[in-house]
Amino acid sequence: MDVVGLGWAGTRTDRATELARFYQDVLGLHCVHTEPDFWVFELPDGRHVEVFGTNYPGKSHFDSGPVIGFAVVDLAQAVQQLRDAGVELLGEPGPTWQHFRGPDGNVYEVVSA
Repeated sequence: MDVVGLGWAGTRTDRATELARFYQDVLGLHCVHTEPDFWVFELPDGRHVEVFGTNYPGKSHFDSGPVIGFAVVDLAQAVQQLRDAGVELLGEPGPTWQHFRGPDGNVYEVVSA
């Protein structure tokens, strides 16, 4: 697997509104998308940091803390290497990502660079 950097981060929290305000007002991140219980902030390099409220659908597996995404050169190859290593994959691959559970029990992802 060819990891080339961090590619994404997301947090599911019951204090999503407060975290989104912190990202915007304290860290100075630019909000590029919002919908109920969901915010997307863009970093200067174009990567994203996302905040999910507990009522946002489809992210219930984000249950152990912030999720980081490792940017990889070849997503399909990275997913296959995770499978071959016996890593627990969470859901089906998205168009540019695949979530998995690390040996520490936390959720991570590989994301296209």
